Amino acid sequence: MTTRRILATFAVLTAVLVLIRLVPRRRLSERLPSSVAVYDAHHHLLRLTLASDEKYRLAVPLSRIPPVLIEAVLLREDRHFYAHPGANPVAIVRAAWETYARRGRRIGGSTITMQLTRLWDRMNTRTPSGKLRQIVGAVELETLHSKREILEAYLNSAPYGGNVEGVAAASLIYFGKPVERLTLPEALTLAVIPQNPSRRTPDRLGNQSLVRARWSLYQQWLEVHPEDKRDEGLMRLPMAMRDPGDLPFLAPHFVNEILPSARGSEVTTSLDLRLQRLLERHVRSYVSEQRRIGINNAAAMLVDARTMQVKAVVGSADFFNGAIQGQVNGAAAKRSPGSALKPFIYALAIDQGLIHPLTVLKDSPRSFGGFSPENFDGQFIGPITAKDALIRSRNLPAVALAARLANPSFYSFLKTAGISQMRSEQFYGLGLALGAGEVTMEELVTLYAVLANGGNLKPLRRTVDSPLTKGTRIVSEEAAFVTMDMLKDNPRPDQGSLDDSSQAPVYWKTGTSYGFRDAWSAGIFGPYVLAVWVGNFDGEGNPAFVGIQAAAPLFFRIVDSVRAQQGSPPGPSRTAPDQVRKIEVCAISGQMPGPHCDRLALTWFIPGKSPIKVCDVHREVLVDDRSGLESCTQYASSSHPAVYEFWDSDMLRIFKQAGIPRRTPPPRDPRCGIDTAAGRGNPPQITSPTGGVSYALRAFRTDKVIPFQATTDADAREVFWFVNETYVGKAPSGKVFLWPAQPGSFVVRAVDDRGRAGSRDIAVTVVR
Repeated sequence: MTTRRILATFAVLTAVLVLIRLVPRRRLSERLPSSVAVYDAHHHLLRLTLASDEKYRLAVPLSRIPPVLIEAVLLREDRHFYAHPGANPVAIVRAAWETYARRGRRIGGSTITMQLTRLWDRMNTRTPSGKLRQIVGAVELETLHSKREILEAYLNSAPYGGNVEGVAAASLIYFGKPVERLTLPEALTLAVIPQNPSRRTPDRLGNQSLVRARWSLYQQWLEVHPEDKRDEGLMRLPMAMRDPGDLPFLAPHFVNEILPSARGSEVTTSLDLRLQRLLERHVRSYVSEQRRIGINNAAAMLVDARTMQVKAVVGSADFFNGAIQGQVNGAAAKRSPGSALKPFIYALAIDQGLIHPLTVLKDSPRSFGGFSPENFDGQFIGPITAKDALIRSRNLPAVALAARLANPSFYSFLKTAGISQMRSEQFYGLGLALGAGEVTMEELVTLYAVLANGGNLKPLRRTVDSPLTKGTRIVSEEAAFVTMDMLKDNPRPDQGSLDDSSQAPVYWKTGTSYGFRDAWSAGIFGPYVLAVWVGNFDGEGNPAFVGIQAAAPLFFRIVDSVRAQQGSPPGPSRTAPDQVRKIEVCAISGQMPGPHCDRLALTWFIPGKSPIKVCDVHREVLVDDRSGLESCTQYASSSHPAVYEFWDSDMLRIFKQAGIPRRTPPPRDPRCGIDTAAGRGNPPQITSPTGGVSYALRAFRTDKVIPFQATTDADAREVFWFVNETYVGKAPSGKVFLWPAQPGSFVVRAVDDRGRAGSRDIAVTVVR
């Protein structure tokens, strides 16, 4: 064959080889299923899963495997790896001579490529025919793939005893560290195990066969690296190595939630293992202490509001306790939030110009279209500021505000905020304000983070590489700030025994669901949002499950421990936005000061948004000097002006029940006409009959009556009732009038003795 033909043949073969290499194909290291290693944010291993074939095998690129380990493996297994085409003829001849000709000890003579072929194809290479198939397979492998790919695939699938394969999995299991951080003694240890993994499996006491093999490799290593003789003492000692049974199983609920969406063989999560252990310790100890009152389970979640990264999740008090259904993730379970959502009613009311912190609301009996809520304590305290109503968790003011919300309604707000699986707005009605809907702890924490982030809704982040979004504004920055400022004055349950004055404020709220099934505490401190839940996964109620009593103590234990561990890391800015100002209002009514307000108080105010009604509680009346009655100009002989408080009749009733005296106006002179005060004060507010309700009366009953009642201004003494313009009777202010009902549609009007009126439409049907 001429030289030209030889060169042409070589060129053709080279071109074919290049074309073969250029054909796209899956990387060798991706052919075998991989485990998934889940780490916390500081790269502490949380869990190493089994691959689909029940092996611990973690695929990592060659670039992450330390050169010292690669060199040690090549030194031990295949010194001429980069020179041969898949099989080493010299090594094969030597092995055949020693094994078959001299009948000496069996020598394999296998290259790394041949070993990889045997591992993947499960070949029996102890026979000449088996060895031949191994050689052919190795040459084919070298033809199709680069040396780097082959070496990477071998290092990711080499046997390390039991069901452990690959250097990355072996490093995590035996040394508890990523493969990149292996020391020289550790690298040499891993380099010798695959030659005889059954005899050299690491153990806690130190496998002597493994120690001897490592020492032998170390002697070879010194021939190339004499400078490493300083490690000779370490090489003579057994190395402390972990057992595969000691693999960590940390943050189980959180990791279980991460794994279904894991991409690749390694996931670095947002979790902070120190904070995770802190939460677990407190949840476990708290439940143990409170078991005597029926508290057997709890959950908690901690999120950094600055990054929205989940830092710790405890889904139950004990993951392995079947009696409490411990493997259920309480952070992802739908539960009634009770009053924990009330801050967002107030934030919306601030945004919609209904209130500022000192706006006076009514905590008094009231019906809302057939819904008659009560307070948790069964009591009513009358007038109360919005701030006090929020931190004292009064139900009536919250429901009354929720009824006035529009664009968005409270329901629409929750839908926008991402609360899932909600039924129709009609299904919940105003009960949504008191926890009729259900939320997960994850959703609740996301909502509280809205306040911490100035009104912006941002999704939770569970991995360090998930994108941080700007978020969607669902509450104004001003309303978020004012709401948080209201929450910070909510006293902690141990306020009397703990001096917390030096600490940064905690913005928090509790919740108790109907039937005492769920106790909540959620809030913001420093950069963190924390939620705590106490209850049973089977929904069984317990009178001990009250937010302030059951959840708040655990909440503040965690708050105090996080602060002790980390100091007081700075959170999002808590300075007032430019559009929020402090102004003076009447301390009694919360309205803009009128000429007769003698006590003022400072409150946050949003110009152009907060209510600006001038105080109408304090009014000046003319009092007759002799009779003490409110006089009329035409009958006044000698009189003087005096300022009184004008409260609604239901408020006056509650003041009287509580024994709180108010300076109410005197009766008017009976000679005064009805028009003397027309247009002043508040008209009657009909509380019964209820608007929008169809009354059904039994035909066989003889006492078919409907009670009429109205809340009146302080100066009203009587209420006159009209049905379709027909006068039907009267009753003293605040008292009930019984109307003999008849079927039909009617307009009910209440007119007080000062000429002010209110009306309501009703329908009456008779059922048999």
